[in-house]
Formats: sequence, structure tokens, C-alpha cells
Amino acid sequence: MQPINLVTPPSTFLLEERMFPNLGVLKVAGSLERAGWHVGHLDLSGYTNFANAAADYAATALSNVFGITATSPQLPAAVKIATAIRNARRDAKIILGGPHPTLVYAAKKLEAKQNRIGRAHRAALRLEENFDVLVAGDGEKAIFLACEEGSPQVVDADGHKDAIGKRSALFLTPSELESSPYPSRHLIDLESYDFKIDGVRASSLIAQLGCPFDCGFCAGRNSPMLRHIRTRSSDHIVEEMVHMYQNFGIRGFMFYDDEQNLDSDEFVDLCQKITRAQRKLGVEWRLRGNVKSQLFNEAQAEAMYEAGYRKVLIGFESGSPRILHNIRKRATQEENTRCLDIARKYNLEIKALMSIGHPGESLGTIEETRRWLLDTKPPEADFTVITPYPGSNYYDMALPVEGQFVDGKQVHVYTYRDKFGDSVAGDKLYSVEIDYVTETDYYKGDPDAVVISHVFTDYLSPEDLVRERNRLEREIRGELGIPYHRRGDPLDYDAINYGHSMGQTPILPSRMFRVSKPVTTPVSV
Repeated sequence: MQPINLVTPPSTFLLEERMFPNLGVLKVAGSLERAGWHVGHLDLSGYTNFANAAADYAATALSNVFGITATSPQLPAAVKIATAIRNARRDAKIILGGPHPTLVYAAKKLEAKQNRIGRAHRAALRLEENFDVLVAGDGEKAIFLACEEGSPQVVDADGHKDAIGKRSALFLTPSELESSPYPSRHLIDLESYDFKIDGVRASSLIAQLGCPFDCGFCAGRNSPMLRHIRTRSSDHIVEEMVHMYQNFGIRGFMFYDDEQNLDSDEFVDLCQKITRAQRKLGVEWRLRGNVKSQLFNEAQAEAMYEAGYRKVLIGFESGSPRILHNIRKRATQEENTRCLDIARKYNLEIKALMSIGHPGESLGTIEETRRWLLDTKPPEADFTVITPYPGSNYYDMALPVEGQFVDGKQVHVYTYRDKFGDSVAGDKLYSVEIDYVTETDYYKGDPDAVVISHVFTDYLSPEDLVRERNRLEREIRGELGIPYHRRGDPLDYDAINYGHSMGQTPILPSRMFRVSKPVTTPVSV
């Protein structure tokens, strides 16, 4: 079998790195294994000296081809890994896939359509300086092209059509998504990942791809892979859950879909089939997922609780009608309140995901958010200052402000416009260009860390936004009794130091390194 090396970088910005495994790289591994390739997977989540481990692995790996995945906050670690691999192995071919290159090239394509060279072009150039091949979009089929000798530097699998307008052979159709193998979870130490739902050990899965909504802050709005809806049948989703239960003892499931309830009837059908599967197996599962507030109804809530849902995440984002409008959230304050009322009626615990720093944000709009949270009393909440990611309207549709820089970095401005092209009250969001290769301080993971804002509005400076975010979180958590989760809490993992021995043949622990092996075939229910 042809060998290949896949690498998951650490997420050093998170409180807990080993909560949910990276499923994207494991899906790619599944496609490779089905085609007969021998896959080695290096999982560096939680390791402090991860570059040493990457160098040791590269020096003795059977193949010179290395595939790394990265979100935007993971990119600095991915670059360090690539450098370590290249220093240890001069013949290495290093491929980068995952959300960050997908979003950067989506933004670059939009700039090209607008006949301009902007920050997306510069972000793409930074990637091309550090990696041999970049994969944008679906990786399940693109990985084979990326591995070929003489492959293009950019393998574009992010779209229905290729550069000359023909149907792309690399973009997964819904039927191809359904027929593709499950993520190769046997290539990680799943036992070392620790997340619980209602006290039950849980892991993650993805039932569908894409979200059709147009929230301005959301990365992927201009990426077909992340925008176009591709679903699997309810039966196929349940089969994967049974597979996870039978092969790994998993009884808790975190759905990583953007919004599970886009089609209410299909979602209720899925919940009912999950319920029947548990009865047939004689087991109780616990579930957690994301729903869209304005599409949420009592039929969904009842079916969700019966299926084992106890936790639900909802991106309310703001309690201000003006900000909800400017975000293009398509949910009103009243609809969000109704959603919380329904969840409470059916004993579903909502985590309210809140953000500030949107176009037009002011002390008044933040006060509206504070008042709404105190009135509706969600049982859990999270607060962040928004960051414009490549692939989002806030990033892709922003233009440079001539002559305006912050600490030598170009300032860009996004102006909210309604569907007729008119701006509303001139509401703008300003952002400072980020070098994703080196910076991670824009991401808030640790409540004890210093929060940094790279955005500002006509009414609030970056410092104002940080101060107001901290005040909002402190007051809401205090008033509603929502505890902080800090490093050192019982579920946290201590950072791990890899036992690097220079000049000796490395012994990579099974917690870090796994290779291909057969997996038990799931039993249908």
C-alpha cells in the first residue's frame, strides 16, 4: 500500500485541546484507506513541544508526503510543524488542507472577480511560501491529486465547477458524501479525548455540510464547500452513531453541523430514528447540537429531548435589533426569545453564543444585549469579540481605508448594505489586517488571558470593545450564576511534553501516533 503521513496540529489557544477530534483529516484518511493507502496519523493536540515530535516522526516516516490540516487559529502551529518536517527531511512534500486554505482561496477568488489584489491575495501568498501544495475545499478526492508528482500548487475542490466551467470532479455530491467512508477514528487515541454531555462520555460527528444563511461575520459564506447544503440520509447518520457505539463505546454525540434544523421534517425524522436505534440496542444516548433559532419549534424540541438531546447551542450573537439586522441574522429578538421559551418548556439547556463588535456596535447596542440576556436568562452563555475571517463578508467585502494604519497594519472597512445595495445608517466595521501565519492572539479561548480586538466601529475603539466584552461577560455570569471554566478545572488536560531524544530512533506514544488497521463493520439497526 502507498504510505502517507497526516498531521493534526495542536490548538494552543484553547483551554482544552482534547475535547473533540479533528474529523476532517480523519475523513481524508478514510478515503485513503479505502483506496488501499497505508496512513500514519500524528495527533499533536495538547503537546507543548509538538515541533520536536513532528521532526522525529518525519526523520523515520516511510513516506515523504505529509498532509497537515489547519483552522485559521491553528495556522501558526501548522507552519512550525512544516518547518520542523522540512528541516528533518529535505525531500518532504508538505500539503496543507482544511478550513484556513479553503477560506483564504475563496476570499482570493472574490477579490479577483472584483479586479483587485487585497489582503486575501497576501494571505494566499503567505501560504504558498510555507507549503508545497494547498488544498481548498473537499479533501476526500483532492488528496489524491495533491499527492501526485507534479501536482498543482493549489488544488481547488471548493465548488461545483472547475476553472473552465465544467462540473468539478473533486467537489462531493450528496450521494458521494453518503457513500464516503466514516472518519478513521481508529487513527486517534479516542479514549484520551474527554467531553461529556449530561455526564455521558461523548464524541463528535457531522451529519450534513453547509449552511445557506448569510451572516456577515461567518467564515465560509463565500466558500461553496461551507455554503452549499449536502446532507446524508437519517438512516446513514444513525448507522454511524451505532458504529461509534459498537466500536468505541461512545454514548454521547456532539453534532458539528452548522444548523441541524434547516429542514424541520427531516430533523424530526432523524431524531425519531435515533430514538428507535437506542431502544433496539437497549441503551440511552446523550446528544448536543446547533439549531437555528427562528426555525426552532415545539415538534423539534419534543423529538430532540426524546432522542437524548440535553444541550443545544444557538448563535443568538446579539440582543440588539439593529445589530441582528446588520449581521443579516434573519432572526428577530422576539424569535430568539421564543426559541429560549420552547427549549425551557422541553428541558433543553441552551448555550447562548454571543458576540460584539459588529457594524454599528455602540454602548447602546451592547446595553440592549445585556438587557435581553438578563430578561431571558439563558442557562449558559459565551462571549467574544468578533474577528473577520477570510471567507466571511466582513473580510471579503471590506476595502482598504486609504492612508489608515494601526501599528503599521492596513485598516479595512466593511459597510453593511441591505439587499438593495443601500447602507443602513452608514453602519461600518473596521478591521486591522492579521498575519495568520504568526498571530493567534485574536482568538479568545482562555478567560484569564488578555483579549485583543482587531476590529472597531465608528462608536467604539478596539480597547472599548474589549472592555465592554469583559464587562458584559462579568455582569451576565454574575447575575445569572453562570460559572467560568478555567484552566485547572477537573476536565482540563495538563499540557504534555513529548519525550524528544535527539539522535535516537523515536518511540512515538500511541496517544500521539496511529497507523492503518482494519475496523469492525457496523451492525445495521
